[in-house]
Amino acid sequence: MEGTPHPIPRTVEEVFNDFKGRRAGLIKALTTDVEKFYQQCDPEKENLCLYGLPNETWEVNLPVEEVPPELPEPALGINFARDGMQDKDWLSLVAVHSDSWLLSVSFYFGARFGFGKSERKRLFQMINELPTVFEVVTELLSRQRNRLLPKITAARTNLVAECHLDNLSPSPKELSRLQQRMRMRAERKKKMTNREQRYAVLAETITPTMNSGFAVMCAKDGSMGNV
Repeated sequence: MEGTPHPIPRTVEEVFNDFKGRRAGLIKALTTDVEKFYQQCDPEKENLCLYGLPNETWEVNLPVEEVPPELPEPALGINFARDGMQDKDWLSLVAVHSDSWLLSVSFYFGARFGFGKSERKRLFQMINELPTVFEVVTELLSRQRNRLLPKITAARTNLVAECHLDNLSPSPKELSRLQQRMRMRAERKKKMTNREQRYAVLAETITPTMNSGFAVMCAKDGSMGNV
């Protein structure tokens, strides 16, 4: 959830600036801060979400407790699919869901403050002039693959090393805790297998479609449907 309050945008320009700030934060999480982002998306934790904030920062956190939430919520449980997919596919999937969330937040503000047809159209046109988070992330993964993906590899290596060091000489209490953690991990892995498979199928479906450019063409017509 968002940790600090931010001014509520009320005009088309303010909503667009809010969109740009959140978008910049999400792009930062999935590119320059990808190692930190990967480490925070621990599959052993509860359902986590990636939030982009208006001040161009980001955070991985639990969803808000209030129901319904004040703002639309991002995709839930992005951490569960982290270890069950290729790194680039996982990042691409998070990017797709982030684009969907950005639009939902912007048009939530539009509905809340009574934007008319012309205002909604202007807001969409301003948003549509910017590349999507998915487009930015996949392009960087393609052009700078040798720079971004090693960051994730380093993050994974560090996590494995930390676990190894913690387990060299465990006390009886630590050993019991470790055994319990391993049982919980096995149970969680069993429960999440089907979910990871669904994520993988979704990523395989989305990636070729988005890379083809057809989805972008549809977006300019006001629809994200396939052609």
